[in-house]
Amino acid sequence: MGLTARDQQLVAAIQSGLPLVSRPFADIGARIGLSENETIERIQALLTDGTIKRLGVVVRHHELGYRANAMTVWNIPDDQVDELGRRIGAVDFVTLCYRRPRHLPDWPYNLFAMIHGQNRTAVLHNIESLIERCGLKTIQHEVLFSRRRFKQCGARYIDASPRQPAEGRMHSQSGGPP
Repeated sequence: MGLTARDQQLVAAIQSGLPLVSRPFADIGARIGLSENETIERIQALLTDGTIKRLGVVVRHHELGYRANAMTVWNIPDDQVDELGRRIGAVDFVTLCYRRPRHLPDWPYNLFAMIHGQNRTAVLHNIESLIERCGLKTIQHEVLFSRRRFKQCGARYIDASPRQPAEGRMHSQSGGPP
C-alpha cells in the first residue's frame, strides 16, 4: 500500500469502528487534521482505488435479541451464482452473503448466506421463505447453526497499537512481528 501518512492515520482511525456520535466523519477528521468533507472524500478514494475493500457495519446481533443464527451454504450452478447471490443478499433477513470456492469432493458449496433470528424456529422459517422467494427448491444446501458466539471485528489494515522499542516487542504465535 502506498499510503500517505494522513491516509494511514485515517485507516487506523476507522478500522476499529466509527465513533457513535451524530457526525462520525467530522469527529475522525478533527482527530487527524481533516474536515468532515475531506474525511469522506479520502475514504471514498480509498474505496475506489481498492485500498479499502468495503466499509460496513458489524452488528452485535445477540445484544439486539437475535439469539440464533445459521450459515446456509448452497451448491449453486456456476452460471447462476452471481444472479442468485445478488437476489439472496438483497433479502432483508440475510445479513451476509458471499461466494467461496468449492472444495470437491467433500464440500460442494459455493455460496454462503448468514441468517439471524430470535430463535432457531424463526431462522428455519426465514430459510424456507428464502427458498420460496428466490426459487431455490432444487438447489442443494445445508443449514449450519452456530454453537458458539465469536467476537466480530472488521478488517485490520494498519497496526494501530503504540509501537514499543524493538527489544520490548511481543511476537505473535506464528513467530512473526505483531
